[in-house]
Amino acid sequence: MVERLILIRHGALADACAGRYIGRTDVPLSAVGRSQARALGRCRHYWPEARVFISPLSRCRETATLALDGKGSFTVDKDLREIDFGRWEGMTFAQIAALDPAAVDRWAALEEDFTFPEGEGLVPFRQRVAEAASRVSAAPGETAVTVTHGGVIRFLICHFLGLTLRDHLLFTVDPASVSEIRIEGGRGVLTLLNDRHHLEIP
Repeated sequence: MVERLILIRHGALADACAGRYIGRTDVPLSAVGRSQARALGRCRHYWPEARVFISPLSRCRETATLALDGKGSFTVDKDLREIDFGRWEGMTFAQIAALDPAAVDRWAALEEDFTFPEGEGLVPFRQRVAEAASRVSAAPGETAVTVTHGGVIRFLICHFLGLTLRDHLLFTVDPASVSEIRIEGGRGVLTLLNDRHHLEIP
């Protein structure tokens, strides 16, 4: 059973994605994102021999491949993919607010039964992240690594810390950041959040 879970967010996307809601859309890393992914390789000594689980989306696959420098393997877990924003995919908040003001109000209120228009609901998203968490934490070895998305990482933290759906807003998870949870008896303690010191090394 895993006692230490490392949570890595994929590297940065292209400038054209900045300020836009990118969930199921499969976009690659930018040049900056690829550089960030290679920098993540400097952290590998913190999790030697760890089992690595990744989202199926290419930005996570690319991040894992570059961070491992082609010298390791990983397991693709479909439930680690980002939430599906439905018809809001690729839009800015201003565009979304103009298109669906009532839905935006319900989203802002974090109503339990909220579903992104033509997309995924918050409750089903949390449930599939919890299912992925169960598989990852049951992996052999002391340490496991996930390479996934900001939303997934926030919900994984809430899952292991026993927090509510609303609490996922409490955490900042930047591109190419590293967070860590220590797990005992199925419950976790957050020991590292949004660390990006590896990106500062020339």
